[in-house]
Amino acid sequence: MAADIQLAIPSLVLALAIVAVLGPSLRNLIIVLGITGWVVYCRVVRAQVLSIREQDFVEAARALGAPDRRILAAHVLPNATNAIVVIATLEVARMIIAEASLSFLGLGIQPPTPSWGGMVAEGRSYMTLAWWISAFPGLAIFLTALGINLLGDWVRDRLDPTSQD
Repeated sequence: MAADIQLAIPSLVLALAIVAVLGPSLRNLIIVLGITGWVVYCRVVRAQVLSIREQDFVEAARALGAPDRRILAAHVLPNATNAIVVIATLEVARMIIAEASLSFLGLGIQPPTPSWGGMVAEGRSYMTLAWWISAFPGLAIFLTALGINLLGDWVRDRLDPTSQD
């Protein structure tokens, strides 16, 4: 229920509201990213567990008298780990973009601590004279997010037992 309520609110809007209340700092940014990021893991893990618990090997373990703790540790968790790893790699890119967005708006990491979002924001006033001040940090954000997403796709392909090499 809490996940459904949080999913009804766009994560960047929620992050803006929380940071506006708590104030801009690295600690508050980490809290905000944690609060807005847990829902994806919750939904994916729940769906995986509901799917795995209906599998024949879980029913066989239950029929043999294995306790729930053993079924969870030996059968459900290892089969859900692949999805968790893939989501984690893809969520890293989302967190980088969220941090850069909040820092660009002045609600994330505060100067003099470097942040790609802060660098893009600082270069706004020089766009007509020195466009590269904003362009290169923006390009770094783009390439990092793209690389992490490609890594996540590769990890998904490698961990997927149904894929054929």
